[in-house]
Amino acid sequence: MSEPIVVFSDVVKIYRRSHLGKIYETAALRDFSMEIFRGEIIGILGLNGAGKTTVMKLLTGLLYPTSGKISVFGKSPLDMDAKSGIGFLPELPYFYQYMTPVDALRYYAELSGLPATEIKKKIDGVLKKTGISSRSDSKISEFSKGMMQRLGIAQSVIHDPELLILDEPVSGLDPLAIHDIRELMSELNKEGKTIFLSSHSISELEKVSDRVIVLNRGRMVKAVKSEEWQKASGGLEEIFVSIVKTQ
Repeated sequence: MSEPIVVFSDVVKIYRRSHLGKIYETAALRDFSMEIFRGEIIGILGLNGAGKTTVMKLLTGLLYPTSGKISVFGKSPLDMDAKSGIGFLPELPYFYQYMTPVDALRYYAELSGLPATEIKKKIDGVLKKTGISSRSDSKISEFSKGMMQRLGIAQSVIHDPELLILDEPVSGLDPLAIHDIRELMSELNKEGKTIFLSSHSISELEKVSDRVIVLNRGRMVKAVKSEEWQKASGGLEEIFVSIVKTQ
């Protein structure tokens, strides 16, 4: 296996809130450790409240750990060099409805610091890659949820990052749109992108992932390899249920 490009080491994340003069603490992650290796597709799976969103926010630098260490490309997630190597698709990507895909992608390209001379070529490339070239002049307000996800992936790769972080990329999509997004993820991976994704759909994680991190109550319980769920009679679901019920 290649070298890790992401390392979480004994990470703790505690959320604090005050109410009536008292401080209340909730531990979202407890001694969480994991590695993401270059070139793999790795999923993260857990019940609601297990800490999946916290992991993604820590990885993108939107949150800072209470303790422990996070390394992305050998640097802090807050480092601009590390940030430039990451593309992020949130669960509910938002774009101004009056814009066209070209408008939106130009905005993200400029935000990413791409040279002005390269922006048009980059936009044309990602529109073609994500299959929305024919709708490049349409208003985003006319897009279906599947088209919005395609545009979300387009903005996440506009600056050609090495690592893609996809939060629920097929949530709420119809079967055809799910198939198309799955094929797009596979194509991006073949081009050398490392992909880290969360999903509530065990079957989708089975179809695309090389490994799946099982997260329970803020702890990384097991990293399951694809060979393991392929051998299990009930697949990844059987392994996941067994792990969670015994915790």
